[in-house]
Amino acid sequence: MKKKDVLLDKARLLPDIPGVYKYYDATGKIIYVGKAKSLKKRVSSYFTGNQHNGKTKVLISRITEIEYVVVKTELDALLLENNLIKQHRPKYNILLKDDKTFPWICIKNEPFPRIFSTRTLVKDGSKYFGPYSNVKAMHSLITLVKELYPLRNCNLDLQESKIKSNQFKVCLEYHIGNCLGPCVANQSPKQYQLGIDHIEQILKGKVHGVIQTLKEQMEALAISFHYEDAQLVKNKIELLKNFQSKSMIVSPKIDEIDVLTLVEEGETRFVNYLHILDGAIVHGHTFEVKTKLDEANKEILEFALIEMRDRFGSNSKEILTEKVINSEIIGLKNTIPKVGDKKQLIDLSRRNATFYRLEKRKQDRLINPDKHKERILDTIKSDFRLKELPVHIECFDNSNIQGEHAVAACVVFRDGKPFKSEYRHFNIKTVVGPDDFASMEEVVFRRYKRLVEEGKSLPQLIVIDGGKGQLSSALNALESLDLRGKIAIVGIAKKLEEIFFPGDSIPIYLDKRSESLKVIQFMRNEAHRFGITHHRNKRSKAAIHSQVLNIEGVGDKTQELLLRRFKTIKGIKEADLIELTKAVGKSKAEKIALHFNK
Repeated sequence: MKKKDVLLDKARLLPDIPGVYKYYDATGKIIYVGKAKSLKKRVSSYFTGNQHNGKTKVLISRITEIEYVVVKTELDALLLENNLIKQHRPKYNILLKDDKTFPWICIKNEPFPRIFSTRTLVKDGSKYFGPYSNVKAMHSLITLVKELYPLRNCNLDLQESKIKSNQFKVCLEYHIGNCLGPCVANQSPKQYQLGIDHIEQILKGKVHGVIQTLKEQMEALAISFHYEDAQLVKNKIELLKNFQSKSMIVSPKIDEIDVLTLVEEGETRFVNYLHILDGAIVHGHTFEVKTKLDEANKEILEFALIEMRDRFGSNSKEILTEKVINSEIIGLKNTIPKVGDKKQLIDLSRRNATFYRLEKRKQDRLINPDKHKERILDTIKSDFRLKELPVHIECFDNSNIQGEHAVAACVVFRDGKPFKSEYRHFNIKTVVGPDDFASMEEVVFRRYKRLVEEGKSLPQLIVIDGGKGQLSSALNALESLDLRGKIAIVGIAKKLEEIFFPGDSIPIYLDKRSESLKVIQFMRNEAHRFGITHHRNKRSKAAIHSQVLNIEGVGDKTQELLLRRFKTIKGIKEADLIELTKAVGKSKAEKIALHFNK
C-alpha cells in the first residue's frame, strides 16, 4: 500500500471538528502546522486529487506521520497554530521576518516598580509595553514619564521591613530631584503606585484620560489654595499635551482600531500593522513574510493579525483591511473602507509597507548584490510563467519612416542588466515598404538562425516590442527554426503596457510598481534607443550619399570620412573650409565647399 494511501486512510479517521494538525517527516521533525474548521476534511484534501502546486506536492511527499489536537473553536485553533509555529518554526510554514529584536518598556514587578527598556521578556509578573521599532522614540517616552513622575532607578530591594529598619540612605538622584526617596519612607507605596498607574495609561496611548485626571487634581488643589502644587500639576498637563501634539493624530472620531495592509513582490509579502488609540497612532510595525506553499494573501493577513494583536496587546473591536479576511473567529468587525478617515489610514499603512519594501531592496543591493539579482530574476520567472530562471533575455524593436531605411534592434540583458557588447543592429533585407510584422519575422529568424548555427546559447525569454501582430510574426520565425515552445516569448504593447502571451488573446497587466515590468520597460526603451540611433545614422549616411557622391572626385572613402567627422549633411554644410580641409584634404575640401556654395 502506498504511503499516500496510508496517510489518506488516517486522515479520513480524523474528527470532523476544529483543531490543529502537525505533519512530521522521516526524522520525526515537525515540517508543517495547520489549523482547520474540520480536521477530517482539511487533512484529507492533501492526499486526494492532483490540484496541488509544486511546493505543496514536495511537502506531501515528505510527510510520514500526522498528529492532531482537537479544540473547541476556530479561534482556539488559530491561537494554537500561531503558538506552535513560533515554538517549532516548521520548514513549510510562513514566518514573520523581523530584522532584529525590538526593545520593550518594562514596568518591573517589585515594590516601588522601576521603569526601563529591555530586549528580554521575563515572565515574572512584570508588565511590558511595545515593542518599539523606533528606539529613539522609546527613550524619549521613558524620559517623558520620568519627568512627569520621579521614579527610582536603583536596584535596591525596597521591602517594607527593610525600609522600616532604616537600611537605606538617599542617593544623588534624590538630591537632584529625580527620585522622591521611597527608600527612606519619604514616599508611600500608594503615592508611587498612582504615578505608575498614570504611566501605564500613557504607555498604552491613553493620554487623554490621564490629562483629564490631572485637570481634576489641579482644580481640587487650586480650590483648596494649594497653588504651588496646582502649578506643578499644570506643568505635567502641559508636558502631556506637548507629547500628544507630536503624536500622529489621524482622527479624533476614531477611538481604537487596527489596520493591516499587504504589498506583494514575487514570493515575498510586506505587511504593515497600525494600532490606533484615541485618534492617534500608538504602534506601527512593518515586517516581511516569505511564502512557503504559495499561501493566499488572505491567509497571511489572518496569521499576521493574530501575531500583531498578541505582540502589541491590542483590544480593538475593528480591523481595517483592503480585502475581506476571516476576522469573525476572533470577534472583530472587518471593514474595507472606500472613502474618509479610515480609507486614509489604509493608504498610510500601505505607504509604510511600500517604503519598507523599497528600503529592504536598497539594502539588498548594497549588502548582497547576488541576492538582489536572484530575487529580480525569480520575480520575472514568476510573473512571466517561465520554467527557467531568465538569466538571458533579448528584446526586439523595429524602426522605419514610411518603410524608408527600415532597421531593427536586438538588446541583450544578462542577470537583469544590459549586456551592451551583445547588442545587435539589423538592416531589413527582404521586406519592401512599411511592414512591421514581416520585418519582425525577418530579424527574429535571422538572429536565432545564426545563434543555432554558431552553437551559442539561446535566451530564456524573448520580449517583442509590440502587440499580438508582432508577437505572432516572431512566433512564425521561431516555428520555422523549430524553436517554438523551446524559448518563452511575450509581447509588450506600449500604450497600456499590456503583456501578451502566445495563444492568449487577453493580455495581462503587471503592477506598475512591479520590478518585472520595470526591467521589461527598460529593455524595451533600450531597444528603441538603440534602434533609433542606428536608423538616424542610416538616414544621415543615405543623405550624405545622395548629395556628396554627386560631387566630382568624392568617393566612398571621402564620404565615410565626412560622415565620421560631421555626422549629418547639415554638419557638412555648416563646416568652413578649414574644418573640411582637416577632414578630407585641401583639394576635396575646395570641391565640397564650392558644391555647397561656400
